[in-house]
Amino acid sequence: QVQLVESGGGLVQAGGSLELSCVATGDVDTIRYMGWYRQVSGQPREFVAVISNGGGTNYGDFVKGRFTVSRDSAKSTVSLQMNSLEPDDTAVYYCVVKTLTDDMRTVDYWGQGTQVTVSS
Repeated sequence: QVQLVESGGGLVQAGGSLELSCVATGDVDTIRYMGWYRQVSGQPREFVAVISNGGGTNYGDFVKGRFTVSRDSAKSTVSLQMNSLEPDDTAVYYCVVKTLTDDMRTVDYWGQGTQVTVSS
């Protein structure tokens, strides 16, 4: 199993920046992807960004170059640098990892979430 602990959320004014971090512990050798989702209360979770073991990245359409996902594999940490934040970015941000088990099953693990609030 993998445990995830997020940090870095908070309150920021529109146009500002925040960096989220997530540290994975446990069976980190099974991790294949690390990334972020977000959720506004009452709405489905929305894909934000992902980074693979090889360093490839992908972003949700709404990101539009404002966010950067990075990874320190040695420390099993994934970060999300968010710039030019807008009030619509207000949400709970969740760290997510996708793992591959020895019997070739994929298992996802989620962090507890960190609140990001962008004021106008």
